[in-house]
Amino acid sequence: MHFRKAELHDAKGLASVHINSWRTTYQGIVSQEYLQSLSIGEKEDKWVQILSGAHDTYVCTMEDNKIAGFVSIGKERSGVYEGELYAIYILKEYQGRGIGEKLFELAISKLKKQGFNSMWIWVLKENPSKHFYYRYKPILVKEERLKIGKEFHQEEGLLLKFNEIEKE
Repeated sequence: MHFRKAELHDAKGLASVHINSWRTTYQGIVSQEYLQSLSIGEKEDKWVQILSGAHDTYVCTMEDNKIAGFVSIGKERSGVYEGELYAIYILKEYQGRGIGEKLFELAISKLKKQGFNSMWIWVLKENPSKHFYYRYKPILVKEERLKIGKEFHQEEGLLLKFNEIEKE
C-alpha cells in the first residue's frame, strides 16, 4: 500500500470509493433509495471541485494503483474550530488492514503542520464505524439532525484536541 496526496486524475477513483463506502457503511441505516441514487459521475464532478480547492486529500493506493481509501481535511468550515476531517472512507474489502488508522494519523500530522491544534469531526450517530474515532478520545461537543434524502438522522460533532490524544 502507498499513501500520497490526491491529484486531479484521482477524482473518479475518489468518487467510486466515496459512493461504494456509503453503500456498504450505511446499508440499513440510510434509505436504499438514497444509496442507489448516488451517482459516480456527479460525485466525480464534486471531487474535481474539491481537488481544485483548499482541501487536502490523501489516498491509499494498492499495488494495482486502485484507490482503497482516502481522507480529506482542511480548515473547519464554520470558523468556530481549527482543522476539520471532511471525509475518510475505506472500501469494505480493504477495511481491517490499518489503512483507516494510517490515513487518520496522516490527517492529524498534516493539520498539525498547518498550525492547527485540533480537528472537528462530524460522524453519523448510527455509523457502525464511529467507534474508530472514539479510540482517540475526542470530546462530544454537540449533536444535530441531518437530512439525508427524505430521512433525518442524528450526527455527532466531535472535537479531537491533538495535545490530548490518548489512543486506546
